[in-house]
Parts: sequence; C-alpha cells; structure tokens
Amino acid sequence: MKRLLVTGGTGQVGTELRLRAGRHGFEVVAPSRAELDLGSTCAIERFLDDHPWHAVINCAAYTAVDKAESEPDLAEAVNAVGPDIIARAAAKRAMRLLHVSTDYVFDGSKADPYVEDDPIAPLGAYGVSKEAGERAVRQGNADHVILRTAWVISPHGHNFVKTMLRLGRERPLLRVVDDQRGCPTSAGDIAETLLALANRTGPHGTYHFVNAGEASWCELARFILERAGIDTPVEAITTADFPTPARRPANSRLSTAKLQRDYGIAPRPWQEAVGEVVDALVKGEQ
Repeated sequence: MKRLLVTGGTGQVGTELRLRAGRHGFEVVAPSRAELDLGSTCAIERFLDDHPWHAVINCAAYTAVDKAESEPDLAEAVNAVGPDIIARAAAKRAMRLLHVSTDYVFDGSKADPYVEDDPIAPLGAYGVSKEAGERAVRQGNADHVILRTAWVISPHGHNFVKTMLRLGRERPLLRVVDDQRGCPTSAGDIAETLLALANRTGPHGTYHFVNAGEASWCELARFILERAGIDTPVEAITTADFPTPARRPANSRLSTAKLQRDYGIAPRPWQEAVGEVVDALVKGEQ
C-alpha cells in the first residue's frame, strides 16, 4: 500500500483523508505537532527519510481568520514558513506535494467566479500568509499541486454547519450575512480530490476545487436549518451589520473548469454535499 504523509491530519480535510485513504490504496501517516515540528527543516527531513513516501499532502494551516489580524507572525510561520520547508524537503526527495490553499488570496471584487490566474489581492493577514505559502510551494517544489478551496464544512471540527445547527436550536432568530457569496464545499469531497490527484501524474500547478453552485451565508444557513427540520427564521443582514476584525471577500466563488479540463474531476452540487453533512450530524445526535 502506498504511503502518504498528511500534515494537519486532525483538521476537517485531514480527518477526511484519514477516513478515505484506504479506498484509494493509500496508507496515511498523520503525525501530531509533538511528533513532527513543521517549523523545523531537520525534523521534516528526518521524518521524510524514515519511510518511502508516495506523496506529501499539506493540510496544516493557521485558519483563525480574525485572530490572524493580531497574530500575523504566527499565521506567517504556519501558513508560509512551514510550507516552504515541506516543499523544499519533498523536492530533494523527488516527492509530489499537494498543498491546500484558500479563496482568501483574492479580494472578492470580481463579478464572476475566480480562475486560477486572476490577480492575487488578499484583504487581511490570513490571506497574505496563505498567498506567501503558495509562492513558497511553487518556488520550492516543481512537482506540486496547489488546491484552493472555500467555505469548508464537514461533520468534524468547527464549521458553519455545526454553528448554525447549534444556534438554530438555541435562539428564536438568526441574523446571517447575505452579501457575501461563495461555494459551500465538503471536506470529504476535497479529500477525495486530493487522493485522486495523489494517484495521478498529471500537470502540476494551481487548481480550484469547490462544490458546484453558489450561495450566500444566509442562503446556506436557511438550507441547513430546513434540512435539519429546524424552523428558526433566518434574517438577512449585510456585512456592515456584522463587523469582524478581518475583512471577508464579498465574492468567494471559484471556477473549477481547469481541474475538470486537466484531471476530469467534476464537483457535485453543494446542496448534495452539505445535505450529506447535515444528515450525518443530525443522525449522530439521535
């Protein structure tokens, strides 16, 4: 069985990779922070030399978007310095690197879905650090795939679906932003895509993967509650009504045409993917 090194193995995508890898003929090794210091070149090189690896999938990230505004150095260390070390170490050993990135590298001002070569213009520290990580991967390892995604949800960890289910049961009314649009995306579908890419020897470069279709946060909240059978009303508000330390892109939609063209990977509708997650969470509560 081919072995994959997965960093960030306890996050939403990392968890799904661990659950699904066996079906694709992979064994996943997902070391904890105590087992592998991603800020140490020596530690990473020793770990890579311990076993033969088919590829490295880097899911490790500092994702506290608002907190990053007051901790930009920490965000940079995790999202840029770590990927730089991993990319160079993997390249020295002729290993493919799959690296997960984000819609936050864009400023959200475009009217249409973003394509991979649109101009980069992050709005805050988180996006700046993730864009720096992308550059480090491109420069450090020619055999790379950067997979940008957005609005990630799953039955694991902290995410919008779990928050809406909890608040929908606790409050008589929810007020949710309706002027930011994006593509709700299943961590399980991201994992399936990464595993498919790890099994292929196609082109390297930057790609987008999100579930098909689009929604606002308000529309997504209403879908989640309706699917769960929760009748709490959801009021549409503007971004200005809900200020946050970090600015969010108004348009987080990503085009997946390049991934479909180069790898034949076509995402399913977000309603199907999100509905699956909601059903799993509701079933787990029963």
